[in-house]
Amino acid sequence: MYAIVEIAGQQFKIEKDQKLFVHRLQEDEGATINIDKVLLVGDGDNITLGAPVIEGAFAEAKVLSHLKGDKVIVFKKKRRKGYKKKNGHRQYLSEIQISSISTTGGKKTAAKKEEKKAEPKKAAPKASSKGDDLKKIEGIGPKIATTLNEAGIVTFSDLANAKPEDISEMIKDVRGNHVTTTWPQQAQLAADGKWDELKELQDRLDGGVAK
Repeated sequence: MYAIVEIAGQQFKIEKDQKLFVHRLQEDEGATINIDKVLLVGDGDNITLGAPVIEGAFAEAKVLSHLKGDKVIVFKKKRRKGYKKKNGHRQYLSEIQISSISTTGGKKTAAKKEEKKAEPKKAAPKASSKGDDLKKIEGIGPKIATTLNEAGIVTFSDLANAKPEDISEMIKDVRGNHVTTTWPQQAQLAADGKWDELKELQDRLDGGVAK
């Protein structure tokens, strides 16, 4: 069995027990590395081609040593400019030996499962909470309801806990003469679901004032 793999940005044809030099790896000497970028696997007449990699296929290799490659001379010259420059370069390399080639996906699949577990769970979207219809309170119309919502009073409970003088201050810019004395009382009945008692109270009111 052989495979075409990508290691540190280079492609190699590998077989079991083969030794090769690759760009310097971060792993220490003696460490085992997992090569999961397998582009092609050949086993006799059977050839599996990845798109671009083969899902689940991987190879294992052992880092034998770290070393420098042969010196490469780089010479630059510009005609009639009197410019000459000579540099030498030695590439940092790692020697590895292929331990095994597999298409079963055991290691890669396990790694993916661990990666999936490590992914942070997305928070469930918060359910949007709608406020109560404050217009059910005697003396509150659409304009006042909107003004109270903008001031932070959106539910019957909010209104029940507010003081009449504070409510009057919130709606002072709304045209009209608004009596807020009974609004908290009405709102408390609405919050408690006592609609019959609320209706009896409202039958005795006119714009928030007892008839």
